[in-house]
Amino acid sequence: MQPEVIAFLLLLTPLTAAALIALFFRRSEKIASVLSVGAAGLIGVLAYLLVFQAGPFEKTFEWLTLGSFSVSMGFSMTPIAQLMLLVVAFVGFFIHVFSLGYMKGDPHVARFFGAMSLFMFSMIGLTMASDLIMLFIFWEMVGLCSYLLISFYHSRPSAVAAGNKAFIVNRIGDFGFILGIVWAYWSFGTTNLSEIQVAIAADPSLAITPIALLLFCGAVGKSGQMPLHVWLPDAMEGPTPVSALIHAATMVAAGIYLLCRVSAVMTIDALTVIMWVGTLTAVYAGLCAIAQRDIKKILAYSTVSQLGYMVAAYGLGSLLAIENGADALVGAMTGGVAAAMFHLTTHAFFKALLFLGSGSIIHSCHHEQNIFNMGGLAAKMPITFLTFTTGYLALIGFPLLAGFFSKDAILYLALEHNKLVFVLLVFGALLTALYMTRLWCVVFWGKPKTGKAEGANESGPVMIVPLIVLAVGSIVAGYTSFYPGVFYDFVHAIPHPEGGEYWLIVILSVLAVIVGFAFSVAFYKPGAHQDNLQRKLPAIYSLLAKRLWFDQLYNWYVAKVQQRLAQLLSFFEQLIISGLMVRGVGGLASLLGWSGRSLHAGSIHGYVYWFFAGVLVLWLITFGF
Repeated sequence: MQPEVIAFLLLLTPLTAAALIALFFRRSEKIASVLSVGAAGLIGVLAYLLVFQAGPFEKTFEWLTLGSFSVSMGFSMTPIAQLMLLVVAFVGFFIHVFSLGYMKGDPHVARFFGAMSLFMFSMIGLTMASDLIMLFIFWEMVGLCSYLLISFYHSRPSAVAAGNKAFIVNRIGDFGFILGIVWAYWSFGTTNLSEIQVAIAADPSLAITPIALLLFCGAVGKSGQMPLHVWLPDAMEGPTPVSALIHAATMVAAGIYLLCRVSAVMTIDALTVIMWVGTLTAVYAGLCAIAQRDIKKILAYSTVSQLGYMVAAYGLGSLLAIENGADALVGAMTGGVAAAMFHLTTHAFFKALLFLGSGSIIHSCHHEQNIFNMGGLAAKMPITFLTFTTGYLALIGFPLLAGFFSKDAILYLALEHNKLVFVLLVFGALLTALYMTRLWCVVFWGKPKTGKAEGANESGPVMIVPLIVLAVGSIVAGYTSFYPGVFYDFVHAIPHPEGGEYWLIVILSVLAVIVGFAFSVAFYKPGAHQDNLQRKLPAIYSLLAKRLWFDQLYNWYVAKVQQRLAQLLSFFEQLIISGLMVRGVGGLASLLGWSGRSLHAGSIHGYVYWFFAGVLVLWLITFGF
């Protein structure tokens, strides 16, 4: 079978499932769930065939032609796209399976699975896109699906508000993204990713900082980087499998994937900005996570922080390669892309595991999400405890687990390029160990604090099996031999430290984990009934709980600046544009028309008036005003 045929079937499979559910099975829970999960399984099979049988390829066709303007669409299966496709297919399937148990009994299951299938269609299209315009179309569809799933419980005002917030904040980033696409077409004469890469390879001066930063705006919005990070923690209003699929493993990682696909346009100045945005986001989100009580919001801020690590890795690796003599394109395609995609892959496993593990906990605790209302769940939910612990250890960088390898690769790049960034990222690693140990101790140890926690029991097999599979992935995904063929070479493109530098990174990384773990255990106490930070240091707790006032700042800006500017523009539009320019011109034309008609009305009075008016005008012309 031709690779493009497999790619087309891969794209068509989830779209067909979504269409069938929407048109015929909106009230059939069983058929809708079977269709969606079956489509997710078929996606996995087709993705395997496309990656391991077909290999890298590109197939495009002309989609739209308007004069000299032409847009092509098609499939571009580069090694980056192959890796991303496998992540989407593998993780997506097991999250769909988990959803069978988690969403059981919900009256809107069909709508949920229909939206999930539509999301898979959108994410696969984004992954395989060969052109910036095609990528942007699927990019916006992913945003739509995110909105539909965040506000899934539309009877809750908080869910509706969170969906609107995600949609609006992402529009800000996407506005910059589309300006970058327009500028790219103006500069290169094409939006095809391969053609842009060829053009810049022939003439590196075509790569300019404004294009790179405008395209980066899309990643800032989608991947929750500062200052457009505010939507992602609130997005936890959707069902927990949504948080695992969209806001941990795939959609938010699309921003990182975008950066890797447009590496050719990057400049040193743009990469420096990207490095600092990622670094500051990683530290900021880690601080905010310390003061969260909702188990999903803690994981959400953890996601923002880890995405910051990926963005920083992309900038660091690319800059380091350029410093060592590689040109911009080669530099970005080796150090930066490899490090970012490596951490993206490992993160997809352990963060999806943590979100699904939290879903198992929430489901068993009758939808309780406050960690200080839990406790003692290690004995009541042993499999969830063991798998969640695996994900927790992988996230904090415990030696020999997935996160240890991918995070240490980032720390090496930071140590080689920028010592201040290195210190900040090590501090971010310490924060990760601190807030995740706080969650782990409070939720699983001590005694149950409420009746909901007391009545908790282990989830069923349909929810446990995905946890076990993802736990295995959280262990083995860090070993480069896990990536066969082209992926092995791709991951090995990350520079490897040698000698003392390697041991310095390992020692500091492990030390950060130990210090964060020990401090958290000593300060919060296993099974704590209240937040000791809030009790002992209320000022610091209040500062972190308010997220450093980002939301308040945005609210002030909208109410005091944007709204008043909108009112001023509305007044200008009503008075000048609609008033003088539209109604005024129309009124003047009507007046002239009425005056002209009076010349031919056949009335002697009218003629007399016009006669004297003419005499007055002639007198003024002759003798002056």
